[in-house]
Amino acid sequence: MIFTKLILAHLLGDFILQPNSWVADKENRKLKSRYLYLHVLIHTALTFIFLWNLQLWWVAALVGISHFIIDAAKLIFQNIKTKKRWFFIDQVLHILVILVVSFYFKEFDVTIFENQEFLKIVMAVLFLTTPSSIIIKILLSSWTPVAEAQNNIQTESLTSAGKYIGILERLLVFIFILVNHWEGVGFMVAAKSVFRFSDLAQAKQRKLTEYVLVGTLLSFGMAVLTGILIK
Repeated sequence: MIFTKLILAHLLGDFILQPNSWVADKENRKLKSRYLYLHVLIHTALTFIFLWNLQLWWVAALVGISHFIIDAAKLIFQNIKTKKRWFFIDQVLHILVILVVSFYFKEFDVTIFENQEFLKIVMAVLFLTTPSSIIIKILLSSWTPVAEAQNNIQTESLTSAGKYIGILERLLVFIFILVNHWEGVGFMVAAKSVFRFSDLAQAKQRKLTEYVLVGTLLSFGMAVLTGILIK
């Protein structure tokens, strides 16, 4: 299916293969940033690779050009207050372009990727890694609490530990759902509650506890919903 391949290329290009340093440079330099054009080039190349059909070169070109226009508009018009809104506008517009292209093909072509179920699982796994982390971070951006120092309580944490814990828990939940072991999801929730929320309760930081709880529910919710949709 062309739709699945284009979504897969989008997830790889927009999240997996785009470092945070590129995003920061684009936001600072906008259209003068070289990473904007490199990012669009990577998107175009990924689209062509996943389609793997010379006759569909125009699809890769269309995706690349539209991606540049959408990203450029986002960089020009967004500000600190509208950054969250423009993130979702940007993603919706990219998906709409993919939907329009897919709708053009009433019959999807068969290429080197023949196992559509495998492609769907790969797409879901990619979504549950960095894309989900970014979406959760943006949704919680207006609630980010400032941790207060407590006596005899360790407040330091490993670099990016929360991000990778979230990715691992979403992937594990997704796997449990695919193999039809819902009790594993309950075990994950219980385990995180014991280890994470007991520490927060000792710290007596209600805002931080609520922040982590909302983030955890969003993370588990995304994994569960993705697993159900794939099944």
